[in-house]
Amino acid sequence: MQGCGPVVDVLIARNPDPDSSLPLLLRLPIGGGLVFRTSDVWPRTKALFCYPVGVDEWPDDPEIVERVGVRSCVRRGAAIDLVLDRGRENRSQIVFTKARGRDMVFWQSPRTRKQARPNVRTPTARAAGLDDLTIVVDSHERYAYRFSGQQVTTVSRALPCGDYGLIVDDRLVASVERKSLADLVTSLTGGKLRFALAELAALPRAAVVVEDRYSAVFKLDRVRPAVVVDGLAELQVRYPGVPIVFCETRQLAEEWTYRYLAAVHQWIQAEAAARERITSSAPETVDGGVVSAVAEPSTAEVRAWARGAGIDVPDRGRLRPEVWAAWRSARHS
Repeated sequence: MQGCGPVVDVLIARNPDPDSSLPLLLRLPIGGGLVFRTSDVWPRTKALFCYPVGVDEWPDDPEIVERVGVRSCVRRGAAIDLVLDRGRENRSQIVFTKARGRDMVFWQSPRTRKQARPNVRTPTARAAGLDDLTIVVDSHERYAYRFSGQQVTTVSRALPCGDYGLIVDDRLVASVERKSLADLVTSLTGGKLRFALAELAALPRAAVVVEDRYSAVFKLDRVRPAVVVDGLAELQVRYPGVPIVFCETRQLAEEWTYRYLAAVHQWIQAEAAARERITSSAPETVDGGVVSAVAEPSTAEVRAWARGAGIDVPDRGRLRPEVWAAWRSARHS
């Protein structure tokens, strides 16, 4: 572990290389000095990518953008803890990590670290009170959600659309398409997302969940953010029944998917009960002609009938489903 005294400064200077996409140089007072190319003077809204270079790249006559005294500059494992001598925006880390199989360095503050990994605990309570929910995972899905900690049984099979589905009576009734931000942008600009939403819109319920923040769209550098947000808005107008939900992280996107499909399961059950009641109160026909249009009776009428039939019913409140079933059976007998 190596440190530096309070009289040493952190220096940020203009990068003299006009061809570099990182306009600043950051010099840390540790060892013989560490120098990085970076894009800003402080990680205020996001972690800053840093490209390490040799100390000889620091110019002989640097154009200093910012000079700040240092209280502490200590390397701890794969990170450098940096505390500056000022009241605000004084704590940060230089983190050495791997991303996409490559060594990378990021400069992050407590604020940007919390945004990247929000300090939240997802609930373990059962969604919609279900003891168990069977979620079908598309067999082509890579690194699929496991729904660990939840009352979920997963089944792998090919889905006609979406990545996570709910099947009732051998019919796909709901599906959730999972997207990283990069995948969302690629499929949007390439036109694939439009076809995906058209397929999802044919289901009773469907959604797209994005494992990132909506604000991250405005930080894209390889495509104009306006193209992306306009495209998303146009798709939402065209397919209003398929919401595109930004859930910040993979963990929260997985949690949202579980809660959404559980809510659809409950909705399907309620719709089935409603259809049964509507069907039972539909007009009766004989030889194609309407004989009578028997409406569903009131609860008081069924309660009176049940007591006459020797069925125990409460004096007030809802009647049990089996009481209604007995009344319908007696009506059609």
